[in-house]
Amino acid sequence: MKVFVLNGSSREHGNTEQLTNLIVDGIPSTKVHLREQRILPIADRRHTPEGFQPVADDYDAIVQSMLTHDAILFATPIYWYGMSGVMKDFVDRWSQSLRDPRYNFKEEIRDKKMYVVAVGGDAPRLKGLPLIQQFQYIFDFVGAEFAGYVIGEANKPGDILKDEQAVAQARWLNEQLKAMN
Repeated sequence: MKVFVLNGSSREHGNTEQLTNLIVDGIPSTKVHLREQRILPIADRRHTPEGFQPVADDYDAIVQSMLTHDAILFATPIYWYGMSGVMKDFVDRWSQSLRDPRYNFKEEIRDKKMYVVAVGGDAPRLKGLPLIQQFQYIFDFVGAEFAGYVIGEANKPGDILKDEQAVAQARWLNEQLKAMN
């Protein structure tokens, strides 16, 4: 199983990244740190005669790589009770991909297993559930399987490793992914 990790954290080596690394430990994976990429916000052109136009940024290359993997792990800190801005910009651009004649986005993404890793500091196992549901709706819309999620609680860098429940869930998910190979 080839795993594609989209890390939406603005912090290098932050809690979200640390928890995600536990999940993909020992598993072939491609990691993309969205903070290091240039992803422009969507310019909604769905209802204009010319439609969406090519955008000179890193989005297309990320999508093309993502579509070659079996599982996609969306890793985001919980920022103001939602996904990070860079993650939201990336997902918003799916509207463009759905109309891109270079590939059939829905057809190509539907066979992927989708996972979410979210880390927050304000009761995330409760207050992060609307974020998880938002991802569920996104995955349902494109016909992809929502295969699981891990929510961790942490604030300062390194605190995630003290969240025994999140660490245990990450290790369990790691074993599940390894068993799929």
